[in-house]
Amino acid sequence: MVAHRMVDVNGIRLHIAEEGTGPLVVLLHGFPESWRSWHHQFAPLTAAGFRVVAPDQRGYGRSDRPEDVAAYSILHLVGDVVGLIRALGEEQAYVVGHDWGAPVAWHTALLRPDLVLGVAGLSVPPPFRGPEPPLVTMEKRFGGRFYWNWFNRPGVADAEFAADTRTALRKFIASASGDAPGEVEQPLVDLERGWLATMPDPGTLPEWFTEQDLDALTESFSGGFTGALNWYRNLDRNWELTAPWDGAVVTPPSLYVYGDRDLVPAFPGTPELIARLPELMPGLRREPIRLAGCGHWTQQERPAEVNAALVEFLTALA
Repeated sequence: MVAHRMVDVNGIRLHIAEEGTGPLVVLLHGFPESWRSWHHQFAPLTAAGFRVVAPDQRGYGRSDRPEDVAAYSILHLVGDVVGLIRALGEEQAYVVGHDWGAPVAWHTALLRPDLVLGVAGLSVPPPFRGPEPPLVTMEKRFGGRFYWNWFNRPGVADAEFAADTRTALRKFIASASGDAPGEVEQPLVDLERGWLATMPDPGTLPEWFTEQDLDALTESFSGGFTGALNWYRNLDRNWELTAPWDGAVVTPPSLYVYGDRDLVPAFPGTPELIARLPELMPGLRREPIRLAGCGHWTQQERPAEVNAALVEFLTALA
């Protein structure tokens, strides 16, 4: 059974879900999610002999939500993973992340390769620092309509999403799912009406995401969206903070999995990056795994394929 408790890490308290014994595997969720986005992975990974821990990351769910926007930088987020490994009584761990959790996992492997036995990223590929701050790039390309820039308007997206949390989350899940109709497009915002105005409200949820899943996710955002949105408000700060690692690559054994209907791998320049990963990533254990028909919510949409890939990857290293 999955157990829950609070852990003190780096001056804050993180809620974690944990199960199993053996080598530690830390599962890091993305936006707008919680530890529960990994509920399909617990049983297969524990059955394979691993201790599985999935936190609500800072700003999410039952974990603490610091008020200072700067407290959500990539260095703080990596620090939480490092502190969590130590708090769990371990010296090293395997780190797996999806969406925003993937950059945290990749950067943990980049900044602290001594602690990372292996790293896997879902949806978001490994970090390669661009020539200018990312918000500047997206502002130029999309005239302020890209959702990263929208999220950086203080209080705006916070209020938009909190006005009807359940509807906002239902729209997020459905619109980024592989089941969504139409072509995969960049998530551009109507600057007058907001982001949710551009998303259709689905009559039904995807088969893989139940009303009970939506209930649990809605409850996890009962405290609002500001903590989660503060991650995006550090994008340019992260670009500055990671300058010492410009040109560095992730060296621990690694795995990358993504869906061909995921909007993130379709970002400008990302398809070319994915194609070059085998030459850029010395630790990459196999070609990136591309899941046909899969949208953004990789481990929830395609749990069987993701579980098989993770078990194969992790057991080969254990």
